[in-house]
Amino acid sequence: MIALSDVERARDRIAGQIRLTPVMVLDRAREPLPVAAEVVAKLELHQVTGSFKARGAMSRLTDLQPDRISAGIVAASGGNHGVAVARAASLVGQAARIYVPSGVSPAKAAVMRGWGATVTIAGDEFFTADAAARADVAQTGATYFHPFADPQVVAGQGTIGLELLEQAGDFDTLVVAIGGGGLISGLGTVIRALRPDVRIMGVEPVGSPTLAASLKAGRLVGLDAVTSRVPTMSCHKSDERIFQIAQGVIDEMLLVEDDDMLAASRWLWREFGIAADLAGAATTAALRVHPAAFAGSRRICTLVCGAGLEGTVL
Repeated sequence: MIALSDVERARDRIAGQIRLTPVMVLDRAREPLPVAAEVVAKLELHQVTGSFKARGAMSRLTDLQPDRISAGIVAASGGNHGVAVARAASLVGQAARIYVPSGVSPAKAAVMRGWGATVTIAGDEFFTADAAARADVAQTGATYFHPFADPQVVAGQGTIGLELLEQAGDFDTLVVAIGGGGLISGLGTVIRALRPDVRIMGVEPVGSPTLAASLKAGRLVGLDAVTSRVPTMSCHKSDERIFQIAQGVIDEMLLVEDDDMLAASRWLWREFGIAADLAGAATTAALRVHPAAFAGSRRICTLVCGAGLEGTVL
């Protein structure tokens, strides 16, 4: 689907349109993490639009010809991708059309509208929103910005990996939250190319173990039901190309409850003033509830991938 060179080109294209987000060591906490390793967090919640999704949206936009932009921009999203696409479209004078499931954060839907987008609720999960977005594209000829099953989106997310290798030093473990799998695919492609010794661990909700189920089965499978209340991490089936990358980059999958993510978001706020949404706190939740999985780690790098716009940290 992508190679390291695709990520490097994406970094060049989106330069000046995104932020170089900081990293910080999660140390000196009153309630320390139950792992012996040093933990370094990449704070993508400080990215423009409040999440890493801005990278993929800008990568997709900057790869388009002007006629494809003028045809219109459409996306389906659980929240963060929609905000990122709305912002990217506004930069080129377009009002994006975003299709979302009913569980989308009202605050994030409001931000999409603030960027000029039209927001339409379509069903109760991502795949009903995805179907509505595809129907729009088929009828209007607009350009679809898929949140994870798109090479340029994945390449954009992978630019985080290039930054991490420059900022975070000699880490030996990388922990990444998974919704559809685009983030870990892009990151994993970079890390496997440049630091193949790093152990890559994916985190999914117990109520939406999309890639965990597929990796266990050895093939792409769909979930019978998605019960997680975290819309940005809820996806009943990934993409075949994403699954093939996942097979080559993920060493271990960890599952966390929605309540584990809520507790972790509160911990991040209480200890560090980091206002993460539930998906953004997923990797921290994994460290808190699965410490044995990190027994052999010396330096762990995690992502705080989204901001808590809906007040989940309060």
